[in-house]
Amino acid sequence: MPFPLDLGLWARRARAVTCRPPGRAFGQVGPRDGACPRRRSREEFSGSCPPPLSLPPNSDSSDSGMLSRLGDLLFYTIAEGQERIPIHKFTTALKATGLQTSDPRLRDCMSQMRRMVRETSSGGLLDRDLFRKCVSRNIVLLTQAFRKKFVIPDFEEFTSHVDRIFEDAKELTGGKVAAYIPQLAKSNPDLWGVSLCTVDGQRHSVGHTKIPFCLQSCVKPLTYAISISTLGTDYVHKFVGKEPSGLRYNKLSLNEEGIPHNPMVNAGAIVVSSLIKVSATLAFWKMDCNKAEKFDFVLQYLNKMAGNEYMGFSNATFQSEKETGDRNYAIGYYLKEKKCFPKGVDMMAALDLYFQKHQGNLLKDQDVKNIALHLRAQHSGPHRTLTSASSPQLCSVEVTCESGSVMAATLANGGICPITGESVLSAEAVRNTLSLMHSCGMYDFSGQFAFHVGLPAKSAVSGAILLVVPNIMGMMCLSPPLDKLGNSYRGVSFCQKLVSLFNFHNYDNLRHCARKLDPRREGGEVRNKTVVNLLFAAYSGDVSALRRFALSAMDMEQKDYDSRTALHVAAAEGHTEVVKFLIEACKVNPFVKDRWDNIPLDDAVQFNHLEVVKLLQDYQDSYTPSETQAEAAAEALSKENLESMV
Repeated sequence: MPFPLDLGLWARRARAVTCRPPGRAFGQVGPRDGACPRRRSREEFSGSCPPPLSLPPNSDSSDSGMLSRLGDLLFYTIAEGQERIPIHKFTTALKATGLQTSDPRLRDCMSQMRRMVRETSSGGLLDRDLFRKCVSRNIVLLTQAFRKKFVIPDFEEFTSHVDRIFEDAKELTGGKVAAYIPQLAKSNPDLWGVSLCTVDGQRHSVGHTKIPFCLQSCVKPLTYAISISTLGTDYVHKFVGKEPSGLRYNKLSLNEEGIPHNPMVNAGAIVVSSLIKVSATLAFWKMDCNKAEKFDFVLQYLNKMAGNEYMGFSNATFQSEKETGDRNYAIGYYLKEKKCFPKGVDMMAALDLYFQKHQGNLLKDQDVKNIALHLRAQHSGPHRTLTSASSPQLCSVEVTCESGSVMAATLANGGICPITGESVLSAEAVRNTLSLMHSCGMYDFSGQFAFHVGLPAKSAVSGAILLVVPNIMGMMCLSPPLDKLGNSYRGVSFCQKLVSLFNFHNYDNLRHCARKLDPRREGGEVRNKTVVNLLFAAYSGDVSALRRFALSAMDMEQKDYDSRTALHVAAAEGHTEVVKFLIEACKVNPFVKDRWDNIPLDDAVQFNHLEVVKLLQDYQDSYTPSETQAEAAAEALSKENLESMV
């Protein structure tokens, strides 16, 4: 709990008056020799303190030296005073930040830990040296996580709110499962899952999030984004418009320019799929590629957007749609009659790719086999097998809520997959895609969704909703029962409640708007990173708080208006563990003098804390204060470099 800022001074135990006012410890409240405390600057109140993670003057100022110190601080933060860390304690602390042990960015770290367990007799315990070896290659990412530098700093609190909203929506019983596709009619109406992935790769899932389901119409914005990335906005929008149609998604209708209204209706999606060209080198486009090559090309993009997580293909759904696809054939022939396709494009091939394949024009067995092998090679776990009686259909591509949330997060992150760091889509493609999702993504409910939720989203008849919170996170919801407009009944309710609690609506940032929760704001302890908190933790012997302060880049040598540091206070109070942490982990300067010319050792001697006296004497013998000024400039530069990395 933050110590009040308006107390007159750091109190001190009563002691015999000497000819020179001695240094003060923490405990006495009263006037400071008749002087008024100076006013804190705005920077001090906001926690903008001196540069982070003060490096000791006699340390290596190279990047490797700094990263080594980060590893030590990370160890002390998780160990909480213990000499060794159980691996499960590290993974538990890691999950609290939102990172998963399966995160591909942490592959080196986790494999090192498994190797250490096999090759050593530590019994799953890591001392400081072993821990530092394990995290060395991932230290910047881990430091970001534990310093709460991710987009959602207090991830556990945020996800607790998400879980409550999820449980509220779970009780809803409205809606009906789509019945016009026989295979979808078999969906379990009780399925309900939500997964989210932030732009920093923080993950959370609740409910049925590992069950595969078909993307259906959720694939429309993704294929549109791929087309824009590969072909450019001007070319694509020669063939498809940007306006909501005001009509049902499967209407045979064109705009005044004689092209489909937008890529989110069936007519626009068919045209967009006809534009896709396969490129092996990004310089040579193949217009005459076969259907398997086109499907494989799009699938590779989808794989990258999902961070190479689960992706499959539902042949049963494809076959079911093939038997009920007369409307899509009608749309295709209508588009062909109106000359909506580019020259040289086969209308049937476009339908093959996006909707279905006419039964008399099937893929070759080898093409089907290649696609199935590609799916197996890209992912682990069970997958549907493509048979020679089917052809690839993007609507029947399967994902889970977890892999779908990474796709949404890639859009939220400007086209860069947050868990792999790979640039998948151009910024132009993402901007255009989110704009159209915002205006056209929820069928005939798009206007109301934009009004009440104010976020880009795309729904599907499978009961999925792909939701994007730009620059923050992506979400995938799944609940098969649909409302009368074809959107997931529970999913829409969840999105509305989410935005009613958090300021995610596109216009919640306007001045004088009702204040909602902002998960991007750091918690109270982090916001109040002042010298008051630091010295209060030293006074009360709260080593855990000091570890958090150190890892959050607080300057551990901050002084109050009497020039007293945390080491002064801990020495005067006799908190041995605090003193050990400050001198061993933080390498603070033991020769700082307060306004009475006392150093921390003087306070320890004064109060007869013999163990602290011994610690400080040994530390002073190995500390070289004369190097401080000589290395000050290099140290400042090193810390600036460290901040840029973290």
